[in-house]
Amino acid sequence: MIVKLERPERSEGLFEGCTDTTLFSCLQGVMGEVYGDDAERPEAARAVLGDFSFFGGKPTEGLLRLFEDLEFHILVPGSEGWERLIEACLSAKVKRVLRYGIKKEPEVFDRARLLQAASSLPEGYELRQIDEELYHQCRREKWSRDFVGNYPDYDAYRRLGLGMAVVRDGELIAGTSSYSSCLGGIEIEVGTKEVYRRKGFAYACSAGLILACLERGLYPSWDAQNLHSVGLAEKLGYHFDREYAVYEYYGEKEEV
Repeated sequence: MIVKLERPERSEGLFEGCTDTTLFSCLQGVMGEVYGDDAERPEAARAVLGDFSFFGGKPTEGLLRLFEDLEFHILVPGSEGWERLIEACLSAKVKRVLRYGIKKEPEVFDRARLLQAASSLPEGYELRQIDEELYHQCRREKWSRDFVGNYPDYDAYRRLGLGMAVVRDGELIAGTSSYSSCLGGIEIEVGTKEVYRRKGFAYACSAGLILACLERGLYPSWDAQNLHSVGLAEKLGYHFDREYAVYEYYGEKEEV
């Protein structure tokens, strides 16, 4: 029987080798949920937060089919066995894609360079920490919703999250924020409104967020969806680690 784990740390050993901060949020009980095949001694587990599910331990179909009615989700298999099960059970609803892991190196950042980047905005544009007003503005548009979407209200975001935004005349132009939070760190989400892309706004606000994290003793983890994101991370001082496969799940589609 599949159950929600009241003590998610009991499944930690099933995810050995995974260093994803979003997964840590679930295992530490900060955000998200973990489900397993046994409440006390799980042999299989699924950690769920936002658009992501991480699978660990023994491949188990019951866990895979949990939340099968979701419109879109990213499935992160913990082994080749999980990959085979995903392809066998959900072949008509999933697409195998690559993501790009970035190394976690706490001492890698050049603060002077980041400060210069954060100060590089053109006249008329302002770099601001995401406050209550910007929190609600982020939630109103699809492109910016993931900046704050995993925090149910502003109070939760204020306590757990952190973000920086580029604003012009009150309009949200670009942002870099915590997709999720764990003990001692955040997982970065970055985006720019379409008409303002490729103008350096993501670079400036990402630099500002990294500096804000360092001031607070938080590690700003970065995981890249595409090679453009890898390039931005490297420009900020990060180093590429590896590529890995995930499955994009489309619950409303028969084919992808």
